[in-house]
Parts: sequence; structure tokens; C-alpha cells
Amino acid sequence: MSSDFESYEQDFAVLTADITGRIGRVPKLLGDEKKQMVANIEKQLEEARELLEQMELEVREIPPQSRGMYSSRMRSYKQEMGKLEADFKRSRIAYSDEVRNELLGDDGNSSENQRAHLLDNTERLERSSRRLEAGYQIAVETEQIGQEMLENLSHDREKIQRARERLRETDANLGKSSRILTGMLRRIIQNRILVVILAVFIILTTAAAIFFSVQGR
Repeated sequence: MSSDFESYEQDFAVLTADITGRIGRVPKLLGDEKKQMVANIEKQLEEARELLEQMELEVREIPPQSRGMYSSRMRSYKQEMGKLEADFKRSRIAYSDEVRNELLGDDGNSSENQRAHLLDNTERLERSSRRLEAGYQIAVETEQIGQEMLENLSHDREKIQRARERLRETDANLGKSSRILTGMLRRIIQNRILVVILAVFIILTTAAAIFFSVQGR
């Protein structure tokens, strides 16, 4: 299962490296070429988001004792994804300003004011997105911790049940052993009593024989 994660991880690394290079080329392009580049980057960003979703699904299937390392890597990849999207937004803002200036013929001062306003709004959106992302990460980690605790409790419950069963078996074996020992002691006592009775009988018989023998003379 970790092999699937690593495969997605490699695809994500290659894709994000390509996206980074293309974002850096956007400001240098013009016209239709720039439009096509923006459309391609949007498509690649969507593919990167899908890869992240697949990777997150794989992480959830990894055993709890090995999941921590992969969760940490996922947080790093999501931060990288957020940075790519922020860089792309900035390049799109510059691109939109150029298109608007070409269509409306705005002067330099108006364009600069609009750009500053859009950048300010973008930064606010990015801060809100980061807060939402942090909240989502906390929720995911809390869910994972809860799952791990439930699994540990389930394992502990199974251990306790097995220990109880062993105790019951031990009690049953001890009871059986006690009954066997009691029976053996009873038979030993009976045998000793029989031996004593037999010895007394032999002594009495011998004494009687001696007595009658003496009387006969």
C-alpha cells in the first residue's frame, strides 16, 4: 500500500516541478500563448489536487503505527500546493490586469491601484485559506488519533478477554486437580485403615494360637 503512495508521490513531485516552471514563464508570454499557458496550468493544478486526494486516501489505509511519517509528508505537500496556487493567483492577477488594460485602455495609475487592491484581496483570501487548511489538518489529525485510540482499546479488550478465558481454564484445571488429590488422599487413608485392621487381626490371631497351644500342654 505504501508503494502506491510513493508512486503518487513521485507523480506529484514531477507535476509540481512542471507547474512551478510554467508559472514563472507566464509573465514573459503575450496574447494567445499566455492564455494557453494559464489554461494548461489550471489543468495541471487540478491534476495535482486529485493526486493529493489519492495520497490522502492511501495514508488512511496505512496501519496507525506507520501512519505518522506519511501524515507529516502529506502536510508538507499540501503546503507546497498552497504556495503553488498562491503563485498562480499572482500571475493571473498580473495577466488579468494586462488584458483589462488592453481592452479598456486604463492609464498607469488606475492599473496600479487596481493591482494593489486585487493583491490585498488575494492576500486576505490566502490567509483565510491557510486558516481553513490548518483547521482541516487539525480535524484530520484528531480523527486519526481517535481511530488509533479506538483500535488500541479494541486490542486491549481482546487481551483482557483472552486473559479472562485463561483464568477460567486455570480455575477449572485447579478444581479438577483438587478433586483428584482429595480422592487420592481418601484412598490412601482407607488403605492405611485396612492395613491397621489387618495387622491387629494378625496379632490377635497369633496371640490366640499361642494361648491355646500353651493351654493344650
